[in-house]
This record gives sequence, structure tokens and C-alpha cells, in this order.
Amino acid sequence: MITKNDINNRDDLLALMEAFYAKALKDVLIQHFFNEVAHLNLQSHLPIIVNFWESVLFDTATYKGNVMTVHQHLHQLSPFTQAHFNRWVSLFQQTVDELFAGENAEKIKQRAQSIATIMALKTIYKNA
Repeated sequence: MITKNDINNRDDLLALMEAFYAKALKDVLIQHFFNEVAHLNLQSHLPIIVNFWESVLFDTATYKGNVMTVHQHLHQLSPFTQAHFNRWVSLFQQTVDELFAGENAEKIKQRAQSIATIMALKTIYKNA
């Protein structure tokens, strides 16, 4: 049996994000948000998203942006649905499980679910 390491540092987060985006950018349900709406440049986006998750997971202050504002803007351009958030969470958690195991791996999966819930509330359900 192969033992997986926990997410311990920025390099681990980078590996996770590279694997996640390899899936998300090809996923039939959500790829258009990355490719056609945000026109995501993965090379420039990866350091930013790693900063975000490093701040979330390790309580650093490396992320300086406003993730909610960015996603609210994307929602205005092409509305999100609950199915989009569900797929994002599913792909994210699946990728974590494929690569890592441990306390931080569980923490990042929980945080991803929480973030997706808050984003859904502040985009698709904000006027409900």
C-alpha cells in the first residue's frame, strides 16, 4: 500500500493546483468559465491561486486579492449554477484525495466546500 503525504508546503499546493486545473480546464461542465469567460492564463494564475490556498490552509498573508469580487464578476459574465459549484468541489476534493492524505488534506477539502458554499450564496442565491 502506498502511503500518501499530507499537504505540507507551497510546493505541495502547487502540485495540487496543477493537477486540479488539468482536470477543470477539460471538464465539460465548468471548463468554459476558465477558458472562455475568465480566459485563464494558467502560468500567471497558478502563483496567485497557490497564494490563496497557502493563506487559507496555513494562515499566511500571501494572498492579497479579493476572491469574492473576482467570482462575482465572472458570475455576471456567465451565471454560475449550483451544479457548477458542486462539480468544482467534487473535482477539487477528488484531486486532493488522489495526491494527499492527512490533516491538511482534510482541512483543504473542508475549506473548499465552505468557500464554494459562500460563493454560491453571494452569487446565485444573493437575491433569493
